Amino acid sequence: MIAIAFCLTAFVALAASSGGAAQYHTGQTFLAAGSTHSRHDEGLFTPIGDLSALDATVFTVLEHPAFPQYNVRVKESNFCDGAVRAYTGYIDVEARHLFFYFFESRRDPDTDDVIFWTNGGPGASSSMGLFMELGPCRVTSANSTEPNPYSWNEHANVFFVDQPVSVGFSYAEYGESVGTTMEAADDIAAFMAIFFEHFTKFKGRALHLAGESYGGRYIPVFASTIYDKNVQLVEAGVTPINLTSIMIGNGCTDFMTMYPSYYEAQCMDPTFPPMQDISDCVRMKQLIPRCEKRYKESCVDKVDKIDCEAAATFCSTAMSELFKDLNHYDRARPCKGASDIAECYPIMQDINDFLNNAHTQELLGVDTAVRGNFSRHSPTVSAAFRANLDHYAFPAQFYIGALLERGIRALIYVGATDYICNWVRTSLHSDDSGADRPSLATRIRLRLQIGNEKMTMSIEWTGQAAFRTDTLKDWVVDGKAAGVTRSGGGLTYATIAGAGHMAPYDKPVESLQLANRWLAGLPL
Repeated sequence: MIAIAFCLTAFVALAASSGGAAQYHTGQTFLAAGSTHSRHDEGLFTPIGDLSALDATVFTVLEHPAFPQYNVRVKESNFCDGAVRAYTGYIDVEARHLFFYFFESRRDPDTDDVIFWTNGGPGASSSMGLFMELGPCRVTSANSTEPNPYSWNEHANVFFVDQPVSVGFSYAEYGESVGTTMEAADDIAAFMAIFFEHFTKFKGRALHLAGESYGGRYIPVFASTIYDKNVQLVEAGVTPINLTSIMIGNGCTDFMTMYPSYYEAQCMDPTFPPMQDISDCVRMKQLIPRCEKRYKESCVDKVDKIDCEAAATFCSTAMSELFKDLNHYDRARPCKGASDIAECYPIMQDINDFLNNAHTQELLGVDTAVRGNFSRHSPTVSAAFRANLDHYAFPAQFYIGALLERGIRALIYVGATDYICNWVRTSLHSDDSGADRPSLATRIRLRLQIGNEKMTMSIEWTGQAAFRTDTLKDWVVDGKAAGVTRSGGGLTYATIAGAGHMAPYDKPVESLQLANRWLAGLPL
């Protein structure tokens, strides 16, 4: 066998004492411990090996010749949860820089799986997922955090990445931007390969890609790109990434199935009183066929920029105009005048203030180019993705089917009271008067499938029949029904009762149980 060797030079990033831009100088080539002379393989790729070797005040810069245009800068950052090691850094793609957080597992970082997490938007910072939903701590004010006992790093090592460029602390030096999911996927695939190659204790560890909302479109493509690029890694003599599953929470995966669901959510969900007047519900019902026809003709059968934008505007106005001033993220949490989501969730402003705190940014190692300029959502990124018709340009559910066909498991979970990326199904049995209350699954009778449930039932792969024929059943936490689920052929679908769009925020206990069972390969 011919050994394939790669060159790596280590760099150290030193923050300028004046507070200017970070400076870099070339460090020594990594040698075996105790070496006092140049080895015969000096200059060849040698991994760092252990995250504990990283400094807390300067960045270590990682390179890999299989990805010549990428660097990864990383340092230890002792914050959030002092019980586990935390790291922050940047994925440098020439003049583009993606910020990330990484937290080791609370249980056993040496053996536990790895989760990659991204929020959606497009343009939403993953700091929201970290500090509001499933990270090791929650922000309590502009200056403080408290440990989150229901963090998903209980049984996993977890990444949170601000992507694409211009989201959160991520930025581009010359106004470069990423405007499609496909472009963003290449950056994530390279980052994961470089990370696993350098930190050898994680090499071969199971990787789960997880995301929320527009993550329903990100995650299937990111996972597919990683899977496909594994072939190139093997050809280059690099250990392939052990992609194991995808996890999508309240995903807006297929807008074709989502638009009609907005009518159902407002007018035909028996778990909520009708949210609109009869005349408005009738008008929406009449417009559904026109919406579906225009969308299919302009955004599916062909992708015509002008016509597709017009169709999307028509559908959005027809189905959601009356809902625009209500809480799109939780129908059970009334919030009138919610043009800004932070009006419904004050913690979001606390997170914004915390991450704009100068001390916090210094601790995290935020580049000076974006100091004091954190925003939880980037309208620039949102506009770029919309201009490129990324919302409609590819059928994300086809990617899910292809991943399932290749043995990659998929979990689709939905907070049951979400509106914007919902699951609405519905009618209830009327025979609930017995002394023993029927199970949640029994009380829900299928009449139609809309939103996320309809999307899962339409995924095509050889395991489709096993999934479709499985009946909905309760899944239980602490003796109580936490939602309903069906599973088959590697795909699991689950609802989380009482949760909205940000399920780990609304139902942290149930969401953690769901994640831990999934990681362990256990049925819900």
